[in-house]
Amino acid sequence: MAARPSEQSTATDVLVLGGGVAGLSTALCLLQSGRRVRVAARAYLAGTTSAVAAAFWYPYRAYPEAMVAPWARASYERFAELARAAPEAGITRRETIEVFPQFAPPPAWASDLPDFEFVPAAELPPGYGAGHRFTSYVVETPVYLPWLMRQVEAAGGELRVHAYADLDEALRDCPQVVDCTGLGARELVPDPSVYAVRGQVVRVRNPGLSRVWIDEYSGGGITYIVPRSHDVVLGGTADEREEDTTPDPARTPGIIARCARLEPALAGAEIVSVAVGLRPARPAVRLELEARPGGTVVHNYGHGGAGVTLSWGCAAAAAHLLLQT
Repeated sequence: MAARPSEQSTATDVLVLGGGVAGLSTALCLLQSGRRVRVAARAYLAGTTSAVAAAFWYPYRAYPEAMVAPWARASYERFAELARAAPEAGITRRETIEVFPQFAPPPAWASDLPDFEFVPAAELPPGYGAGHRFTSYVVETPVYLPWLMRQVEAAGGELRVHAYADLDEALRDCPQVVDCTGLGARELVPDPSVYAVRGQVVRVRNPGLSRVWIDEYSGGGITYIVPRSHDVVLGGTADEREEDTTPDPARTPGIIARCARLEPALAGAEIVSVAVGLRPARPAVRLELEARPGGTVVHNYGHGGAGVTLSWGCAAAAAHLLLQT
């Protein structure tokens, strides 16, 4: 789907900045509340960070945990609903196991899940002393992002390709703005607390896997295995304040080796592609209303490695903030 060229709209109540999962989800929430919405983004689909993400429900590098947990829970419920009711959205329910070298207490979000349980060490791959199991949802962004765009347009929203120089320029177009620009907020707002966490992933042919694995303690960043319908996303790296999006061939064998420790069938899997994305990190997610000369801005960015995981919860919260003004 090609977004329409940029032009001034005279029938817009809210201008949403950002064409990734945060911006599109927020736009849809606002449209469903009856607002007329225009989305403006530098790029959509493959041009977004969301497109590179392994994109499974897992609160990763998003803070503070006490605020993140309810947003993540709301998204979990929404993904569960979509997996049942909208198979065309590209969301799949997956058993997920996270492993540790030794016992680890349950995370803050564990109590929100219906089937969280500890896994005995005897059932884990060699070398791991503890683990827990839960149901997650894998979101295939090559399917899900176009689906979200279609939902926005079907609800009456407009999708435009346009990059604003700053928020003042956006407010001159529309007095109510929602800022879902991710890493771009660093210059747009400007917000110097936003920084990139570089993530490299390897996509391989799926040798018949259906389980998600997570290991944050194996070195090299975070290790994860995310089976999709036709491939498996293997990760990854977590290189703070590095912004080179060129894949590093030297990192690929290490990523595959760490994943093969969890799933030996991956050792000889055929590589489909290697990609790099930049997670938009911040000391805390910024979800708040700001009054500025010329109008109101609701900020919704700084989701770290949990953009998809927090997308629906943060979208609903951002829409609620704006609708109260």
